[in-house]
Order: sequence, then C-alpha cells, then structure tokens
Amino acid sequence: MVIADLHVHTTNSDGQLSFADLPAAAKEAGLEVIAVTDHDRIHPQIDAPVIVRDGVTIIHGIELRVQADDLRVDLLGLGVSPTAELQAECDRLGADRIQRAQSIIACIEQRLNVKLNIELSEKVGRPHIARAVVEHAETVYETEQAVFDELIGRDCPCYRSRSVPTFEQGVALLKDACAIVGLAHPFRYSDPQAALKLAVELDGVEREYPYDSSVDVSEVDKIINDYELLALGGSDAHGKRLGKTGLTAKQYATVAERLPDSN
Repeated sequence: MVIADLHVHTTNSDGQLSFADLPAAAKEAGLEVIAVTDHDRIHPQIDAPVIVRDGVTIIHGIELRVQADDLRVDLLGLGVSPTAELQAECDRLGADRIQRAQSIIACIEQRLNVKLNIELSEKVGRPHIARAVVEHAETVYETEQAVFDELIGRDCPCYRSRSVPTFEQGVALLKDACAIVGLAHPFRYSDPQAALKLAVELDGVEREYPYDSSVDVSEVDKIINDYELLALGGSDAHGKRLGKTGLTAKQYATVAERLPDSN
C-alpha cells in the first residue's frame, strides 16, 4: 500500500493543486506523506525541510533539470533548506522560462493565426501553453498531448530549449540545500543506462514511477544495491490525483531516516 508520494507538482510551477489543496488531496489518496517537487522552484509556503499540515507530512522538495553531456535529466532534491545560491539559480531559470515561453508563444500564434491568453511568470512552462492552445476556441487541438506531439514537443516546430545548469552544478547546488538528492524517472530519458550511471553520484534514484510502458526495474535495483542508494518513488502528479505511484511504509522508512524531523 502506497503511503508516500515523493514527486508532486503544485500551482507554484505547472501543477493544478494549490498548497492549501494538498492535505485533502493526500488524504483522499490514502497518503500520509507527500513531497512538493516543483520545477526549478522553491515553494514559498513551505517554511522548513519537512512540515505537517492537517495530519499530512509535507516534504519541501524541488525538481531541477540539468545537462549531463548530451543528456538532459531531472534531479530531485528532498528536504530543502534554501541557500542563496540555489535561490539565485531558481531566479535565473525563472527568467529563462519567461523568455522561452515568449518565443514558443510567438511561434504558435504565427503558425495558427491566433492570440493566446497566457500569464507570463517565472513558473510558466509548456503545459501552461498547451492548455491555452486547447482552450482557445479557434484551434483544432483537443488535448494537451496533441499540442506537445505536433507543436511544442522536442523536435517539433515551436519547441525551444532552455538554459539549464550542468549536472555538476546542479548536484552541488542541491547537495548544499537538500537532505537527499536523487535521479528522477531514469527510464524517461533517451539513454536510460547513461542516466542510471549518473545516479551513482547521488543519494538515490526514483524506483517507483508511473511509466507509460513496462520497464525493467531490476536495472534500478542493481544500482541501488551496488551503491547503497535510496529507492525513491512518486507519481509526478501535475493534476489533482496523487498517489498513483509511490512508496510503501517500509520503503519510506528508509528515506525518512535521512530527512530532518518535521516542525
């Protein structure tokens, strides 16, 4: 039984749940613990590495995209105590997100001959843009996935890349600020084996994740066992349903040992 979802996004980045919504959503899913891991963003309403709200333990986390040679991967930081250096990098990434979004939006508006209604802020991401395209009355796109597949996904005409820190820079920033640093969803990358090799320099790797197809988790288990890494897990929820995947009580107990006590 899953009791901990350690990969959740909120309206602080591109999720649909506000901070106030989290305890009820967690309880509805039967969860005792969640980690808020917004993209390149420190959550302003979580004032300690671990807190308890309405009986639910909430871990302050972050998901940071980094460049490792030719591979872009996502790092999960859990138990965040923000440093000035991490905040400065988040600020830089926020400004870069705005510039990137402006370029993507301009491309879409020109191709589709529409005007999109999108609030530009440091948390803007491609899901926000995809939703705006679907909601526009004059476009033919009925799902956000269709927008990604045809317009803004990698190798699509309106895709624009982001300026992200190197793997080494990202790891250094997170290790200074977080109790645990792990590799997110290793089988989502173009080269999972190369991604898993990066995990040996971290504290853990995401073992439990709702992939679209079956994966050989034994590869992750080998890395975990050989290098004594933590087995992490979560749903990567961007919507309002939490706990699709996560950790059991036994699995979470090992992770909890590395986290500060809640306030």
